[in-house]
Amino acid sequence: MRITFAAAACLLLAGSANAADRPLGSIVEGRCALCHGPEGESASAVYPRLAAQHPEYMAKQLKDFRDGRRKSDTMSEMARDLTDGEIAALAGFFAGKPPKARRTGDADLAAVGKYIYLKGNQYAGVPACASCHGPNAHGTVQLPRLAGQHPGYLETQLKEFNKRARTNDNSVMHTIASKLTELEIVSVSVYLGGLE
Repeated sequence: MRITFAAAACLLLAGSANAADRPLGSIVEGRCALCHGPEGESASAVYPRLAAQHPEYMAKQLKDFRDGRRKSDTMSEMARDLTDGEIAALAGFFAGKPPKARRTGDADLAAVGKYIYLKGNQYAGVPACASCHGPNAHGTVQLPRLAGQHPGYLETQLKEFNKRARTNDNSVMHTIASKLTELEIVSVSVYLGGLE
């Protein structure tokens, strides 16, 4: 019988976690909630939404912050002493939260973004984002869910990929982000922010 990642996280929450693991509620309240909200619905575009994100993807990012592969003074500090069990439990917790509906941004920008997301820009060599992140932008276990993410956060990440300031998962995304114009970055971000 195959145990899913979320089921494994539930087992950790039920008490099978390592003795060094702290209660999940204290980690969420003490570290995550201030920026990401207690349900993974951050109120600020500076911080990503975590609700409904793939647990495998979240766990990888937390480990990358903890282990120095992804640079961020704040997140590296928050993840510094998390155990693998705590990371799995956090990822399962936020993945299990339903995403809240977002308002659609500027309709004209969203239309341009939809075109780029679904078809790419053959003249600039930009592939369709949907070819990796899926037609509904729900991602995979290795690629993030982008649907409903804060447009401002998405813009920042695309620009960091372009400058190679994002220190993990950069190889493919740098190639794509470096070919996007400012208008395309904003448009794709607005489009994705309005998806559920």
